[in-house]
Amino acid sequence: MLKIFSYKYFKDQFDFRLAGKWLFYGSIIGVVSGLGAILFQTLLSLVSQLTFVHWMGLEPSSPGGEKELFHFLRGDYIPYLVVLIPTIGGLISGWIVYTFAPEAEGHGTDEVIKSFHRKRGKIKSKVPLVKLVASVITIGSGGSGGREGPIAQIGAGFGSFLGMRMNTRTRRWLMAAGMGAGIGSIFHAPLAGAIFSAEVLYSDPEMESEVLLPSTVASIIAYTVYSSVFGWSHMFIESSGMGFSNALELIPYLILAIVLALSAHLFVNVFYGIRRLFDKIKINKILKPAIGGFLTGALGLTLITLLDDHKFVVDVMGGGYGILQEIFTSGAANLGIGILLIIGFGKMLTTSFSISSGGSAGVFGPSMVIGGTIGTSTGLLLDRIIPGIINNPASFTIVGMAGFFAAVANTPLSTIIMVSELTGNYELLLPSMWVCTIAYFISRKSSIYKSQVPNPNYSQAHFGRYAPDIIDVTQVKDCYLKTRKFSTIKADWTIKEILSVVDRSRQRIFPVVDENNKLLGGFNLGDITSVLQDPESKIKTSKDLMHSQIPLVSPEDNLAKANKLMTDNLMDEALVVEDSPDSKILGIITSSDIVLTYNRKLSDIKYGDEDEDTSLYDQKLLKTFSLKKVLETDLLTLKPDDMLKDLVNVIIQSKRNIFPVVDENQKFQGIILLNDVRSLMFDTSQYETLAVEELMTRSPDKVYYGESMKEVIDKFENTGAWNLPVVNKSGKYLGLVSKSRIFSFYRNALIRHTDI
Repeated sequence: MLKIFSYKYFKDQFDFRLAGKWLFYGSIIGVVSGLGAILFQTLLSLVSQLTFVHWMGLEPSSPGGEKELFHFLRGDYIPYLVVLIPTIGGLISGWIVYTFAPEAEGHGTDEVIKSFHRKRGKIKSKVPLVKLVASVITIGSGGSGGREGPIAQIGAGFGSFLGMRMNTRTRRWLMAAGMGAGIGSIFHAPLAGAIFSAEVLYSDPEMESEVLLPSTVASIIAYTVYSSVFGWSHMFIESSGMGFSNALELIPYLILAIVLALSAHLFVNVFYGIRRLFDKIKINKILKPAIGGFLTGALGLTLITLLDDHKFVVDVMGGGYGILQEIFTSGAANLGIGILLIIGFGKMLTTSFSISSGGSAGVFGPSMVIGGTIGTSTGLLLDRIIPGIINNPASFTIVGMAGFFAAVANTPLSTIIMVSELTGNYELLLPSMWVCTIAYFISRKSSIYKSQVPNPNYSQAHFGRYAPDIIDVTQVKDCYLKTRKFSTIKADWTIKEILSVVDRSRQRIFPVVDENNKLLGGFNLGDITSVLQDPESKIKTSKDLMHSQIPLVSPEDNLAKANKLMTDNLMDEALVVEDSPDSKILGIITSSDIVLTYNRKLSDIKYGDEDEDTSLYDQKLLKTFSLKKVLETDLLTLKPDDMLKDLVNVIIQSKRNIFPVVDENQKFQGIILLNDVRSLMFDTSQYETLAVEELMTRSPDKVYYGESMKEVIDKFENTGAWNLPVVNKSGKYLGLVSKSRIFSFYRNALIRHTDI
C-alpha cells in the first residue's frame, strides 16, 4: 500500500517533468506573445487615430468589444490625404521591410508555415520587430490588412528564438505555439488560436497534433496577459436573435457555402494575380508598397465620392471591422445588399493592393470582412427569394465570416471555433460547421497560404517518418525520361539485323514487336551475347531469342513495383507500356531514373526553399557514415592481359556498366565502360586477339580509402561520374563506390537524424 507514495511509483506513473517543461516554455511564450499583442494593438490604435481621425477627417468604427486607447480630435475631411497617407505609409513600410528583413513582407502567417516545413522552425530574430513596425504603419496608414499575420510572426519568432539551441522538433513546436498564442490573444480566441496553429500547416484535413498541446498552454497565457489590458469581452458585441432552429434553413446555408467557396477562389486568384503584376514591375521593391497604398487610397476615395458616405465605405481600408459591428448592432437590413457587396469586393481589391505589392499585414481580418459582408448580402437576398425560412439574415454574417476563411485558408475546424469566440455566439455552430465543411471541400485546391503542404508526407518536419513512402506514392509516368530514344526489334529479324541495332543502342533491354508494333516479348544484352558465344546455337531470329520474362510497367504503376520487377528479373531497365490490350511501348525506365527521381523528391520535401544552414546540416549528416559503409567489394574485376572473350563473360554475369582492371598485385590499372566496348562485344573474331589492356581507360578520378564523405561527394560532383574506384595509399584496388549507394545511405542517415 505504501508503494503508491514512493518516489519510484510517482516517477513511473506520472510525467510531471514533461508537464512542467511545457508549462514553463508555454508560459514564457504566452507572456511574450501577449505583451507583443498589447504593444502591437497600442501602436496600431495610436497610428490609426492619428491618420484616419485627426488627419484624414474620417471616423472608422471599431469592434464593440475592443477598447480604443487613444481619442484624437477629429479633423476636417481632406480628400487628397485619403490617397496620400496610404501611399506614404506604403513607402515607409517598404523601406523598413526591404532594408532590414525582406522575410517580413506579405501576410506573415505564410512565412511561419514555410519556416515550419522548410526552414526547420527558424525565424531570424529581427523579423518579428520589423514585422510589428511595418504592419502597424501599413494598416494604420490605411492599407487594408489584418492583425493575424504580424502577431503570428511575432509570437512564432520568439518561439523560434527560444528553441534555437534545442533540437529541430522542439523548435518547430515552440514556433507554432508562438503563432497560436499571438492569434489567440489578439482575437480573444485562445482555443481557436491553438487549433489554428496546428491546422493551418496543411491544406488537407490534417492536424499537427504534436503542436496542439504546447500551443494551448501558450495561447491561454497570452490571452490572459492581453485581456488584462484590453478587457475580457468578445471582440464583437452582437444582438440576440441569431440562432438555428429550422432544418429547412440548411438549404439557404448550402447556397451560402457555394457562394463563399466561389468568392474565396476569386479572392485567392485576385490576390496572387495582382502579386504577379507587381512582380513584373521593374522598379525598386521599396517603391512597390507605395503603389499599393496609392491604389488602396484611390479606390477608397472613389467609393467615398461616388456613394457620398465614408462611415462604412472607409472599411475597405485599414482593418475594416466597423461594418461587421454595425451589422451586429443595427441589423443587416439597414445597410442594404449593394453597400455590403461594394465593401466585400472592394476589400478584396484593397487587400490585394496593400499586401501583394509587398506591404506587411495579415489576411484573416480582411477575410472576416469579405466573408461577413458577402454572407450578409446573400442572407438578405435569399430571405427575399424564399421568405419565412431564414431566421435572421444577420446570422449569415457570422456563418459567412467562418465559411469564407475556411475556404480561403483550408482551416475549417479552427475557423468555426474562432468566429464563435469572436462573437460569443455558439448557437450558430451547426450551420457554421455545415457551411465551413462544404465551402472547404469545394475550394480546397486553392489557398491564400501557398506554403501549406497537403499532408505530413510532404513536410520536412516528418521527413524521417514519411520519406520511405516516396517510392510508393510516385508513379512511373513522373519518373521515366519520355524523350529518351529507344529501339524496338521486329520478330522476324536475323541475328545480324539485331546486332546492327544493338550495336548503336545504349539499351540493355530490347522489346520485340510484330508488324503492327504489338509487344510480343523481349530480350536483354546478356541474351544476345550468350548466343554469339555458342556457335551451335539454333536461335536464328529475334522471335527465337525473345522470352516473356521481361519487366513491364504501366505509367500509373508506382516506383516500388518498377524497382521490384527489375530486381526480380536481374535487370536495371524495364519497359513502360500502355495498360491496354495492344501494350503500346511508351519508353524505358532505368534504375538510374528511379534513383534520380527519388533524390529530387527527397530534396523537395527536405529543403524546398533552401536556407543558409542547409550545407551545415548536410555536413553533420555526412559525418554519420564512412566510406567503409558504402564500399562495394563484390564486383568482378579483370586483368590487363585478359581477352575480349573474358570481358564479355564478365559483362553477362554483371549488372554493372563499369569494370575495374587490376594487375596481379591487385593494383588498380584502369576501367572499362560498357558503352565503350558495346560494339566490340559482337565481333567474335576479336574474342581471342583483343586484350583488356587495349580497351581500358583511365578513371576520371580515384577515391582514397580514409577520405571523408564530403571529399568523395566533391569528386563525384567534379567528375560527373556515377562510379569511382577506391584504392589505398599504395594504389591497391579495394572496391567501387557509386552515387546510388551513397544516396541510399544518405537517405537512411536523413531518416535517422531528422532532428539534427
